[in-house]
Amino acid sequence: MKFTASAIAKLLDGHIAVGNKDIEVSSFAKIEEAGVGQITFLANAKYEPYLYSTKASIVIINNSFEPAEQVNATLIKVKDAYTAVAYLLSFYDTQKREQLTGVEEDTIIHKTAQLAPDVYVGGFTYIAKGVIIGEKSKIFPQVYIGENVVIGSNTCIMPGVKIYDNTIIGNHVIIHGGTVIGSDGFGFVPQSDGSYTKIPQIGNVVIEDYVEIGANVCIDRATMGSTIIKKGTKLDNLIQIAHNVEIGENTVIAAQAGISGSTKVGKNVRIAGQVGIVGHLSIADNTTIAAQSGITKSITEVNTTLMGAPASNHYEALRSQAALRQLPDLLKKIREMEKKIESLLIL
Repeated sequence: MKFTASAIAKLLDGHIAVGNKDIEVSSFAKIEEAGVGQITFLANAKYEPYLYSTKASIVIINNSFEPAEQVNATLIKVKDAYTAVAYLLSFYDTQKREQLTGVEEDTIIHKTAQLAPDVYVGGFTYIAKGVIIGEKSKIFPQVYIGENVVIGSNTCIMPGVKIYDNTIIGNHVIIHGGTVIGSDGFGFVPQSDGSYTKIPQIGNVVIEDYVEIGANVCIDRATMGSTIIKKGTKLDNLIQIAHNVEIGENTVIAAQAGISGSTKVGKNVRIAGQVGIVGHLSIADNTTIAAQSGITKSITEVNTTLMGAPASNHYEALRSQAALRQLPDLLKKIREMEKKIESLLIL
């Protein structure tokens, strides 16, 4: 696909500040690597020197930016270059996907499944009975969709995703490869002989609109009721969400985090990588949890930043870390004092 500078400027609600409005581009690149026929952007001042040497045909810049030297590329000015490029990338990706329709060979679709006419289904996909898939959704190759799953419109299920029975997925959702939605929750009853009896997990998973789930994520279905991922939430790769967890709207969770069963996470929460949260807790709205933190009790105060294991207030944790760094020197001083005391006792 090719786009002219004037078409891009119109799409981004920007204007052409310098250059040829009819020049065409067909791909994206970083500003330091871009070539002829490619579009790039400048949002960070430290990359400004590349603006004067880049071979890109079009560069997107902020309205407030004024070049200090001559620029060979066509410049499109926008309110926020970074946001504009994110929108343009999304638009480009959507245009490519919308060209995909129809059902490829070597798929198995149960006769009771209901697929909108413009749905795309890739090869070697299995769609069980009672499944409903909405308009313009894309199911890529080697996907498994269990019985009575409902998938909304404009949703994209990437290759190798496994979706268990009764899962409900909303509109404009993206689920990346290798992710498993609706596997058994981790429920076992210890017995007197040391063995464990499995607790059947009869609930489901509900994923609301505009959620994005990374690769190799596991979201367990509820023991009873639903595990719920609410609207606008973004999950990174390699995350474990246990049974009956609820994730609030517009929450973001980075890679390798794990949330134990029945924990309720509020909206607009930010959870960094490798965070562990124990079960049956509540995390207040607008909480920020730093990487590798361990959450062992509920967080009730909104707009809190926590770090450490077990986690504590951000500033208190930093003070504790600073004190820990002083321990070797303090230990050395104590030993010196002990020797002095011993010598005085001998005298």
